[in-house]
Amino acid sequence: MTTTAAPTIAPYPAADVAAAITGALAAVNDRPVPALDIYRTPQKYAALARAFRDSAWEHLEKDDLPQASNKAWGLVAETVKDISAQHGSIIHSHRGIVEVIVVLARLAASFGDTAIRREINRALITAGKLHTNFYENELHEDTVLEGLIQCEELSELLHTRFAVV
Repeated sequence: MTTTAAPTIAPYPAADVAAAITGALAAVNDRPVPALDIYRTPQKYAALARAFRDSAWEHLEKDDLPQASNKAWGLVAETVKDISAQHGSIIHSHRGIVEVIVVLARLAASFGDTAIRREINRALITAGKLHTNFYENELHEDTVLEGLIQCEELSELLHTRFAVV
């Protein structure tokens, strides 16, 4: 007889992460769309996150700061969608993305990882400012560069702490 182990994540229990994500999406009324959600897989979101990351660097090299900024936001958004989908929930809105990040930060804090909570929240603020810069084009190249690095670090942190392994 073979048994399949329940999915685990490092370092938080998968059931806690799944419950946090489900609760976050319910709180912002982000509901499933079954006919479309079958196409929204973790693999799709992971590929999109990588594409946004690469595109952000390409736009930064071309001094296209608004596009680089928005692609950095896209990296974070698709990373969060990837992790959410790994835990059985599909995000359909910007508000859903932000709410999931916030509840994951709170979950980290509930396990005593207050430094991780602060790091996630700071990076979320940065990602939001970069997203706004797409429309406003007010940030300096150095700020966009540092923001992109911080978004990459947030993406890696979210995978390290919340992804199914």
